[in-house]
Amino acid sequence: MRLTRILLSCAFVCAAAPPGLRAEYVALRSGQRLHVTGYQLIGETYRLQVDGGTVEVPTAEVVSIEPEDAFAPLPPAPAVAAAPYGELVKAAAARYSVDADLISSVIAAESNFDAKAVSRRNARGLMQLLPETAAHFGVQNIFDPQENIDAGTHYLRDLLQRYNNDLALALAAYNAGPERVEQFGRVPPYAETVSYIRRVKRAYDRSKSGASTGAAANPSSKKGAPVAQRNPRGDTIHGQLNTLN
Repeated sequence: MRLTRILLSCAFVCAAAPPGLRAEYVALRSGQRLHVTGYQLIGETYRLQVDGGTVEVPTAEVVSIEPEDAFAPLPPAPAVAAAPYGELVKAAAARYSVDADLISSVIAAESNFDAKAVSRRNARGLMQLLPETAAHFGVQNIFDPQENIDAGTHYLRDLLQRYNNDLALALAAYNAGPERVEQFGRVPPYAETVSYIRRVKRAYDRSKSGASTGAAANPSSKKGAPVAQRNPRGDTIHGQLNTLN
C-alpha cells in the first residue's frame, strides 16, 4: 500500500513535468507507466528520478524502461570523406570490413567527434573505450584518434560477428555490454541503450540514404563495404561495459 501511494504521488509529479524535458517511461507490473527524468539501478532497486526528488522501486516491480518516442531532430550526418577523421575512419573500415558510415555514426553518438571526451563511466576518446577494452586491443594512447578508432572499429566488428550482423544487438552490446545482452537474450530494457541504438541507426540510415542519392546521380560510384564478415574462429569477445555507458 505504501509503495502504491508513493508511485501514485510520483506519477502525479511526473505528469506535471515540463513538456520539453527529456524523460523515460517506467512500466510496472501493476500496469502503471511512470514518467521519469532519470534512473539508477542500485542492487535490487531502481532509484527513479522525478521532479522534486526520487523514489525507489524494487526491480521485481519494473517490467521495462522505455524512452519517449519524441526526440529532438539530429543534424544531418556528414559524408565520411567530409566528416572529422574521415581518412582514419575509412582506413579502419577497410581493415575490419565495417561500413565507414556506421563507424562515423557510432562516433557521433558516442563523443560527437570529441577526441578528448570522457564519460561518467570513464569511457574515453572518439569511440568511448573503457581503459580495459583499449588495453585488450593493444591501445597505447586511448586519446589518439587513430588508435581509438582502430580499436573501437575492431571491437564493433567483433560484436557484429558475435551477433551474426544483427546491428541492434551489436550496438546494444557496445553500449551496455555483451553480458547484458546475454542476460536478457535481446536488447536490454534500458532506456539509455534503446535511445542509443535509435540515434546510431537513424544517423546511419540517413547517411546511407544520402549515399544512395549520390549513387543514383553517379552510377559509377562503388557500393559501400559490408558491415562485417562472419568470424570462422568464434573468437571470445571482450566486454566493453558491464553497466550503462
